[in-house]
Amino acid sequence: MGKVYLIGAGPGDPELLTLKAGRLLAAADVVLHDALVSDAVLAVISRAAQIINVGKRAGQKLLTQDEINALLISYGRTRTTVVRLKGGDPSIFGRAGEEIEALRAARIEYEIVPGISAALGAAAAAGISLTDRRVASQVLFATFSRGHDGSAMDWGCVTSTTTLVLYMPGADYAEVSERLLAGGLPADLPCVIVSHATDSRQQVRWSNIARLASEEKLPAPAMLIVGRVASRDVAELSSAFWDTNRRDPAVGHTSVS
Repeated sequence: MGKVYLIGAGPGDPELLTLKAGRLLAAADVVLHDALVSDAVLAVISRAAQIINVGKRAGQKLLTQDEINALLISYGRTRTTVVRLKGGDPSIFGRAGEEIEALRAARIEYEIVPGISAALGAAAAAGISLTDRRVASQVLFATFSRGHDGSAMDWGCVTSTTTLVLYMPGADYAEVSERLLAGGLPADLPCVIVSHATDSRQQVRWSNIARLASEEKLPAPAMLIVGRVASRDVAELSSAFWDTNRRDPAVGHTSVS
């Protein structure tokens, strides 16, 4: 009986792996990795390890979640060090909960090794603080649901002092823009799109909610950060915001439903 490690691969730069993650990847017997894990991070894995891509790209799944769970259990029973390698942090939109449940049911020992989340990597790439105290009082991590699933999104806690970080905004930025505007967020609210954060293909594009509809798609994986922190001049925006609030205390508290 071995042990399964759910490891965060970080946003892409192998130098952002934790020391523990690097040590375990160098000693792993089997590594099951997501498609979004960068080639540079995969190069850290031991050459003796069996490497299995279990990811999903362009909507095509190589394996179902149940099949991935079954592989983790099987290898956990026969190999010493089994790694489930996920982009960013395994506990944030990584379906780690389902794998943990399966491992517990099979009485397989496991450990979570945190990684730098894609949200933090994107913010670092853009050179912004997600919680700049002058303009942001909270941060919301979310994925964007399209079409009929859009009604499942809970925007009730989003205000003009929220930093909204959208994972997987997809190819249709116009739909994202439309949904945010319909929710009551101002058209000139800044946003920034970050593609391939922290690796050699990184791109950063500054915009706002209204212009977002006409922005050209950036390659996946991409993140969208929406909020006053996404301005290139937070200090100026902060001053304008507080001047407005002094005139009208109700400003800055528009909820999105």
